[in-house]
Amino acid sequence: MCRLRARIKDKRVCALVKAFLKSGVMTTSGDREETVTGTPQGGILSPLLANIALSALDEHFAQQWHREMGTAYQRSKRRRNGLGVWRLIRYADDFVLMVDGQRHHAETLREEVAAVLDLLGLQLAPEKTRVVHIDEGFDFLGFHIRRMRKPGTQKQYVYTIPRPKKAIASIKGKVKAKTYRSTRHMDLDELLVSLNRTLKGWANYFRHGVSAAVFNAIDSFTWKRIMRWIRAKYAGKHQLGMTELRRRFCDRGWRFAHNGTIFSGASSVAITRYRYRGNTIATPWSPKPAATNG
Repeated sequence: MCRLRARIKDKRVCALVKAFLKSGVMTTSGDREETVTGTPQGGILSPLLANIALSALDEHFAQQWHREMGTAYQRSKRRRNGLGVWRLIRYADDFVLMVDGQRHHAETLREEVAAVLDLLGLQLAPEKTRVVHIDEGFDFLGFHIRRMRKPGTQKQYVYTIPRPKKAIASIKGKVKAKTYRSTRHMDLDELLVSLNRTLKGWANYFRHGVSAAVFNAIDSFTWKRIMRWIRAKYAGKHQLGMTELRRRFCDRGWRFAHNGTIFSGASSVAITRYRYRGNTIATPWSPKPAATNG
């Protein structure tokens, strides 16, 4: 609330947020429990308030960066003296500290982060907090980030790949649900529209990584699910053969199409590798340069 009041001067808004925090929660048995600390899980304001609280972590490391590592000279001097250089990247309650140094520098930083969070009444989750080398790789926001050798060369690059287990299992689960027997009352074009929307939405998030192979694998999985769905839906006295299926439900090669709707899948989303833009990313809070008369 102190951090909120520093930014929001309207006392009525602050009072409303405070009432939300103290409103209590309803248990599974229907009883009401008081909330002494924290934000109600699942509350509409909880992600925003958690973000406001964790901005203290951003400020701590931003001040440290500008004071000790803000210039190229400062960073090179620290390296010569055996000191580490680091930068914090945070999204909501998930963050990673990138350290250019030794393992003991990262271990020390973990204790420093824990101390900053302790002032906020928060703790690091031990099962989710690790110190790893970039060659081992780590998971962040659904991606697996790891430095590897580029095939056919001796050069090392950092690859950002959709996290295999969770990300792929999630989209496969959605495809299975849409192609289950309960959806066979739909027309094929309706099914294709629904699948295209789901796959494109998923692919738009992962299109900034090394995702071509993953997109193709998902499309292949989806194609097989559609094929089985069609054969089950149009099964008559004789099972629908693959030659007949291709003649009736494909327009170009083995691409499914019906009533002008085609299966485009995740591969239709163009992969555009992300390029770091730093402070050039426009935000509503970026200070505008003062106007001058020329």
